[in-house]
Amino acid sequence: MKIAFMSDVHGVPSALATALSAADSLGFDRLVLLGDLLYHGPRNGVPNFYDPVEVAKMLNVRKDRIVAVRGNCDAEVDQMMLEFPMMSDYAVLEAGSETFFLTHGHLWNENRLPPLGMGTVLAHGHTHVPELKRLGCGVTIFNPGSVSLPKGGSARSFGYFDGERLTHVTI
Repeated sequence: MKIAFMSDVHGVPSALATALSAADSLGFDRLVLLGDLLYHGPRNGVPNFYDPVEVAKMLNVRKDRIVAVRGNCDAEVDQMMLEFPMMSDYAVLEAGSETFFLTHGHLWNENRLPPLGMGTVLAHGHTHVPELKRLGCGVTIFNPGSVSLPKGGSARSFGYFDGERLTHVTI
C-alpha cells in the first residue's frame, strides 16, 4: 500500500493543490491527513490565499481514500464541512508489515508516547518540521512537515510511504 501523509494545511488551497499534484504523480492508495486542515489557528496569523471552503472541496472529492485525525486547530464546525471523519485524536493504519499510529502531535508525540508495539511508526504533524528517526524503544517517529506553513527553516513538504520506506517530498 502506498500512502501520502499530509499535515498542517491550515486552509491554504494553493499549497494543498501543489502537494496533491505531487502525490498524484507518485501514486497512492491512502491519503493520511494528520490534522489542522481548514483553520489557520490563532498563533499562525492568516496565511496568504486562505480559503478553507476551497480546501474542504479539494479534500471531499478524495474522501474515499482519506484517513484523517483531528489537529489542535480543528473543530466540530470543520467536520461539518468535510465528508470524511476527522475528529478522532488518533487512528491506526496497517500497511503491509507496517503499523502506523496516526495523530496530530499535540497530544501524542516523542515526548509523550502512546502505548505502541516495537516497530510501530508514530506519524504526526503539529511542529511543521519534517522528521524521520528511530527511537531506542523501537518506535519510528515520522513527521511529514507542513503543506502550507513550514517552520524551523524547513520547506513545504509531505510524507510518502512507497510500501517499503518512508520519505519526505519537498513541494
